[in-house]
Amino acid sequence: MNVEAIKEAIVHLSGQDRQQLAQWFLELQEDEWDRQMERDFSPGGRGAHLLEKVEKQIEAGNFSSLEDGLRDRRQRTKE
Repeated sequence: MNVEAIKEAIVHLSGQDRQQLAQWFLELQEDEWDRQMERDFSPGGRGAHLLEKVEKQIEAGNFSSLEDGLRDRRQRTKE
């Protein structure tokens, strides 16, 4: 079955069935996003170096709460 055949089949679904399909497709995309994040931030992944950098900053005591960081950022953008 090709994409055009799938589209044609979807057109003939009831509204409720299309809604169920849309929800399923959204969950499928979210699951893929989760798998991508796991790959990117696992050891050797393309984002692993960022986690290492953050961990070093935390260990060195160079961190602040999210609220403090957001407040500081807002203040900097106003200047």
